[in-house]
Amino acid sequence: MRSPSKHLGAALALLLLAGAMPVRGDASGDALDAALAKARAALAKGDGIAAEAPLRSAVRSGAAADTVRAELGEALLLQGDRREARKLLYGGDFISESAAHGWHLRGRLELAEGRLPEAGRAFDQALRLDGNNATLWIDIARLRFSGGEQAQAIDAADRAVQLNPKDPRALELRGLLIREQFGLFAALPWFEAGLQVAPNDVGLLSEYAATLGDMGQYRAMLVVCRKLTSVDPGNVRALYLQAVLAARAGQTTLARKILQQTGTALRDVPAVVLLNGILEYRAGNGNLAVGHFNRLVRMQPDNLQARMLFVRALSRQGLNAEAVEAAGLWVKQGFAPPYLLASTGQAYLAIGRKVEGAAMLARADDLGERPAQPIPPAQSLGALAISYADAPNFAGNAVPYLRGLISAGEGPRAKSVADRLRLANPGAVDAWLLSADTRMALGDRLGALDMYGRAAMIRFNLPTLLRIDHAMRALGRPADANAMVARYLRQNPGNPQALKLLAYGRTAVSDDVGAARIEAVLQARALRNPS
Repeated sequence: MRSPSKHLGAALALLLLAGAMPVRGDASGDALDAALAKARAALAKGDGIAAEAPLRSAVRSGAAADTVRAELGEALLLQGDRREARKLLYGGDFISESAAHGWHLRGRLELAEGRLPEAGRAFDQALRLDGNNATLWIDIARLRFSGGEQAQAIDAADRAVQLNPKDPRALELRGLLIREQFGLFAALPWFEAGLQVAPNDVGLLSEYAATLGDMGQYRAMLVVCRKLTSVDPGNVRALYLQAVLAARAGQTTLARKILQQTGTALRDVPAVVLLNGILEYRAGNGNLAVGHFNRLVRMQPDNLQARMLFVRALSRQGLNAEAVEAAGLWVKQGFAPPYLLASTGQAYLAIGRKVEGAAMLARADDLGERPAQPIPPAQSLGALAISYADAPNFAGNAVPYLRGLISAGEGPRAKSVADRLRLANPGAVDAWLLSADTRMALGDRLGALDMYGRAAMIRFNLPTLLRIDHAMRALGRPADANAMVARYLRQNPGNPQALKLLAYGRTAVSDDVGAARIEAVLQARALRNPS
């Protein structure tokens, strides 16, 4: 008979050995490794369903949940099941080998649900564990862009490309940011570089096609769209782009037929709502057009184009009182476009308010320059000040307060508020634009132009161009303004707003021939794309 001490020694030895081994539950190490390998291969292909099955099987066989938590969470995210992914990703710890990936996935989940601070904290933890992961830097760039930190997003995307120059997602994102920063033409090489690495990549094909379309290269766009549909049959982005192309060619019936094939997938995309409204209006389905434009105005109350179309569609249906109501305070602003004034003026006449209608039509006929003015705030200045004091560095509070201050003639205070917001958000282009706008309101045109220029270094889009153009012309530099518009058009060829701006600029410097040529281009385009 063996002594108790020997039994005790054997038991201690087993405990020590067990403590030195990784905890895998009752599943064998080889079986778990095989399940993880199979799941990771499926995840690399973006197949969450195929990845989930072996991981669930491993857990049922006794594998500890922590050993598969990150991979199973990723599988659920790929399937769009964020609720179950949250339960799993936050339901325990990650083993050391997958901790960085697990925190990365937590950040991705939070980003998908719009919880930007939580996403930032999770990405920071992942970064501490693995700072050289290109995919992580891609998501950090997306987070920063979503938070309005465009400059920091550019830095993060650059880092991702440096870490993995052949990563399709890194190249796609860099192309998107280049498109925002410099324009359409500059973005093309990035999408083309990505397609050399991954010629059948759906994301790259989609953005490449969209960029070509925005440049007016419709035949090239159609070729890419056809490639996209062959790779991903029924791709809704490809269908939408083809519907846009048909609409621009005046083929309303074809455009409606193509757009209907997208089902409800793009139902809440503002551009799609706009296109639906235009197509229904062209087809004579006034009530449907009114519904689409009404919905778009509710989604984007400050979208002046949507409001003009809404007023026009209501008037066409004989709903003139509703058209006047839809025009609201916008038609009373000094910057109200002639089209909105004319449509609303006709609606006033139709409901018997002749004096107001005639005054509005007279304003529509006045072709003089309309200076930029702030959008009037919906609340009192006192209420806006209380909200601003709660979170002065938050744009959602600062911008309405700025509008209120400028409307109340409190320019110096508005400048102080705008500058504080800019200093708190130095990578946000809108913060620079706000600082510049307040300077323009105070008559500091040089200071405003400097800030507009800094904003353009981050994001040279149409709103930034319009402000630079206005500031340069106010400073008596029309030739410089025309050169800036021409530079924008080199990157964004065919942009109608920029072409109109350049036509006006040519007239301002007595280049009537140049202005006439631009107007001819715009007229030809209008004939090809009837509204």
